[in-house]
Amino acid sequence: MSARRTLLPALFLLTGMALPAGAQITAREYADRRAALAAKLEDGVFVARGAVEPVQDYLSFFQSPGFLYLTGYKEANASLLMTKRGSSVSWTLFVERKDPAVEVWSGRRNGVDGARAMTGLPSRLNTEFAAALDSTLASSNRLFVLADIAEGGDTLNGDNLFVARLAREHPKVRILGANQAVALMRAKKSAAEMDLIGRAAAISLDAHREAARALRPGMNEFEIQALLEYTFRRNGADRPAYASIVGSGANATTLHYNRDDRFMKDGELLLIDAGAAYGGYASDLTRTFPVSGTFSPEQREIYTIVRAAQAAAERQARVGASARAMSDSASHVLASGLTRLGLIEGPGATFDCGSDGAPKRCSQLGLFYMHGLGHGIGLEVHDPDQYYFTGRIDIGSAFSIEPGIYIRENLLELVPRTPANESYRAALRSVLPKYSGIGVRIEDNYVVTENGLEWISCVPRELDEVEAMMRDKANAPEARNAERVEWYRTVGAPPAEAGVGKSLPRPQTCTLPKM
Repeated sequence: MSARRTLLPALFLLTGMALPAGAQITAREYADRRAALAAKLEDGVFVARGAVEPVQDYLSFFQSPGFLYLTGYKEANASLLMTKRGSSVSWTLFVERKDPAVEVWSGRRNGVDGARAMTGLPSRLNTEFAAALDSTLASSNRLFVLADIAEGGDTLNGDNLFVARLAREHPKVRILGANQAVALMRAKKSAAEMDLIGRAAAISLDAHREAARALRPGMNEFEIQALLEYTFRRNGADRPAYASIVGSGANATTLHYNRDDRFMKDGELLLIDAGAAYGGYASDLTRTFPVSGTFSPEQREIYTIVRAAQAAAERQARVGASARAMSDSASHVLASGLTRLGLIEGPGATFDCGSDGAPKRCSQLGLFYMHGLGHGIGLEVHDPDQYYFTGRIDIGSAFSIEPGIYIRENLLELVPRTPANESYRAALRSVLPKYSGIGVRIEDNYVVTENGLEWISCVPRELDEVEAMMRDKANAPEARNAERVEWYRTVGAPPAEAGVGKSLPRPQTCTLPKM
């Protein structure tokens, strides 16, 4: 899934390499996370509130990522309270009361005893949370809040109102955010987290293969969307990690197109950006397929540039390397390729994008490639990674690489009619008809272990491999994958039971081709 620029960033060969062990996160790991957070914070009180139960049409409930990271608790309307005074640290989980009458409608609740058994945390009823918090704040002048904040900045569970009320009722208490501290912790993935990301990617690559083999002219985008999401859930995924992007023709040039409702035509491309979430962890995978099964010469030209840009970024991705080098390498390849095709005037070329009284120059490359190279992946599809804070890739990093080229049909409207732009507009008018409406993105997922960079989303992506895969047509989904479903027996276990019982085969990684 394409990231905004502010979020830095041969047939594949299956190998015997496996991601580190740990298909489920243990209660011990959650406890270690809480201890690490407590060590980072000054004396005071810490609060994290989980997601609230949906009220509309009994929608599925999914826990807030930060709350899940610290507790592993997946029930609605829970809160976590910590008090710290010197070396004395205490944690309490507040949860819903068991209520058989309510459970008839919305399912079994854990209750206080069940929550304690599942998490190892001292637990109380959530009706006691407000009084407990007020009591602790009476003897403390500092409160840290882990707010449930969406990528755009809005709170998702009313944390803004919660904090405003506390500020009014406890004016002497200094209220501080804990989101940055937790983001720094989440940026480095544990072995268990990388394992879950690998399983999410494995299910996603199955879904993309199914889609490629089913694709035919005349199908609607929603048919492919349905097949993708069916494959996710059939194999034990929680849900799509984000709204599936299934865009054909000109829709492939819209970055976050998710209407997924258009009949596809022979000669067009279909861009699929869809990934499963598994055990709470996201994958993010994009492939671009020819609807007919064969790329046109113009489509091959654009696809070749994008794939070369991705390969250039992969060569820079190694332990200790600068993440900026990945982005710079990919951008250079994209700009050089677009220059060869006549779509931009040179790798560093700009155009006049200012207004009267406010002159400004913009990158010509940005007309065709307007998002960042990639982003971290984890509990959220755009998750923090270590390189956001250090600028460098390190063991425990998990991220995507996703260059793209998008040649919108109305691209000329983005280049103002000014004297400075006259020659560039003339060049575009000449070359755009050849490539107009082509959108290509290729996105893969990677984790960094002691073995170095590991590619975990190995759907065929070289031109000839893609066409070969699509020649192997399928009229129905593949037979049930019993091993994939068996994974879920361990992943679905509560934290207190994680690691108990037989171990599961690890998702395989793939050898990166040398380019």
